[in-house]
Amino acid sequence: MKKLAYRTLKLVRPRQWIKNFAVFAAAVFGGELFNGAIISDVLAAFIVFCGLSSAIYIINDIFDREKDRLHPFKKFRPLAHGDLSLLYAIILALLFIIFSLWLSFTINPAFFLLSVIYVFLQFAYSVVLKNIAIIDILVIAAGYILRVYGGEFASGVHISVWLLLTTIAISLFLAIGKRRSELTLISQYSDTQKAAVRKSLSHYSERLLDVYASIFATSTFISYTLFTFLENPVGFKISLSILLPDFLPVFLQRKWLMITIIPVVYGLMRYLQDIYEKHEGESPDKVLLSDKPLLATVVIWIILVTTIIYIIG
Repeated sequence: MKKLAYRTLKLVRPRQWIKNFAVFAAAVFGGELFNGAIISDVLAAFIVFCGLSSAIYIINDIFDREKDRLHPFKKFRPLAHGDLSLLYAIILALLFIIFSLWLSFTINPAFFLLSVIYVFLQFAYSVVLKNIAIIDILVIAAGYILRVYGGEFASGVHISVWLLLTTIAISLFLAIGKRRSELTLISQYSDTQKAAVRKSLSHYSERLLDVYASIFATSTFISYTLFTFLENPVGFKISLSILLPDFLPVFLQRKWLMITIIPVVYGLMRYLQDIYEKHEGESPDKVLLSDKPLLATVVIWIILVTTIIYIIG
């Protein structure tokens, strides 16, 4: 029984759920983090995406179980390794989808529709789209973007256009980093072997993916910088006029979010180091949880953002 539970956990990949915290972006930056009614809906949205993403991982493993056996790491996944039956995996995926879509419908119709779109897009990726170069990267990025929009639909709080552009840029950056690391892992393979593992990889070169990564790392930095400069923090405001002397420039009093650019820049540089020096990045959540300086940077960024929005304001 313990072995079954352990193998099931490996199959549903709860570590990947860290990506679903993106649904809280709209509520956090909209100043509604402590609004009970809104956060309850966002929390339900988080559970929906956890269920749907796990179902999609199972479906992807079902379709990829033969190819995964050729991969240096994926060959140890429960289906590829033969630890769990195909029927068990199919039933589990269906249960996750049915429960998650039911829960999404209880939130609101718009979020339900977005959840259905997410399922169909990810299913199409598992069956066809992951084999088409460039399209596969765009679909991976779309998964992150839909999470952020899911948070907006669930909370009813609109996100800034610059925050949306930041989300698009960093989503593409992470997706490209994933492909770059996959390509590094099988760099010694022939083109035929690469195509056997993942067809789209045979159409990428390391140089091309390096250019893509550079473009979207830069785009992330620029769009986030503009977001912090143009955004006016909202939320619970506690006046700090007693602590801030009159001679302090008004610019500094109103643009505190720009301080968060520092950890963002470090985080981007550290993640690139993980991709190019440590040959990681195939799984962004694994990189985040295993790289302590990067994890500390994310924690610092979260503390700064919540402090600025909900205390300094």
